[in-house]
Amino acid sequence: MGQRKLTGVVFSDLGQASSFMALDWVQKALRERLGFSPYPATLNLRLQSERDIAMWQEVQRETPGIGIDSPDPSFCQARCFLVEIAGKVRGAVLVPGVEGYPGDKIEVVAPVHLKDELRVRDGEQIVLKFED
Repeated sequence: MGQRKLTGVVFSDLGQASSFMALDWVQKALRERLGFSPYPATLNLRLQSERDIAMWQEVQRETPGIGIDSPDPSFCQARCFLVEIAGKVRGAVLVPGVEGYPGDKIEVVAPVHLKDELRVRDGEQIVLKFED
């Protein structure tokens, strides 16, 4: 499929992911499936170009991703896609399996607090490179 890269703009969201990311079963599942213990929060990126949105749709359509299954039926399932973040940190894009999830929003998990590690603030751009 060639090199698949997206550029997203950092933004702060409602902070709902941090409570989900702090759950023991979520940490355990992500550690087992992704090979790292994720920092208990996500970095939110907003895709702004039509090219990036189309590329993200293609990745989701053509790549099975890594399934994260919930032992609790009240929580949604999720899929993850391994990425290199800003050419520096290995992580994953976490896609909750919820209806109506925005097509231009990406949530990134990593073993470190990404805003601190990459020294980025809201409004700055980050490039994600998807692993094949």
